[in-house]
Amino acid sequence: MNPGSDAAYIAFAGDRCIASGELRQVITAAKETLDRRKDASILVFDGRTGGPIDIDFRGSVGEVLARLPEIPGAPAVEVFPAPRGPGRPKLGVVAREVTLLPRHWEWLARQSGGASVALRKLVDEARRANKDKDRIRHAQEAAYRFVAAMGENKPHYEEVARALFSGDAERFRAWTASWPADVRDYARRLAAASFERAVTHENVAG
Repeated sequence: MNPGSDAAYIAFAGDRCIASGELRQVITAAKETLDRRKDASILVFDGRTGGPIDIDFRGSVGEVLARLPEIPGAPAVEVFPAPRGPGRPKLGVVAREVTLLPRHWEWLARQSGGASVALRKLVDEARRANKDKDRIRHAQEAAYRFVAAMGENKPHYEEVARALFSGDAERFRAWTASWPADVRDYARRLAAASFERAVTHENVAG
């Protein structure tokens, strides 16, 4: 099977990809594989984070699916909606506690629109400024979680990890060349976004 990097979830039996797609679809395929091969080693990965998720495969397919969490690995966050004032539009605003030093509050109070508006502007500016860095870091972390789980005992594991974090796409591809095809291809797809900036800069320089 050709593992796609945009799959929400992906399952491997040993080094072979057996399913990719939505969680229930992937878990069903994984459970069917385990029922046919009791000694199969199954790992299911979250395609967004690259990390393995814990699945209890005991019982029937229905029982396994019934035990699935809604969003595996996602921390529970309690959100308190901010009270609405007269005529206040529904902007999806949520109230959270923010701890700052007095000089920070003084500066925020002097800004147009008050502290809340100023904080939102600062966050948006930081998000825009760090967009590429955040995307690259996320891709590196996702690829490394997968590589650490599936490639630790594979040839050149340490070289692969170093190439990933140094942004060296050529070496990453070279060191993963001898890996099993499904593992190699999925690792490369997860890592691809972390190499995009370097490629873009090289093209501009050329």
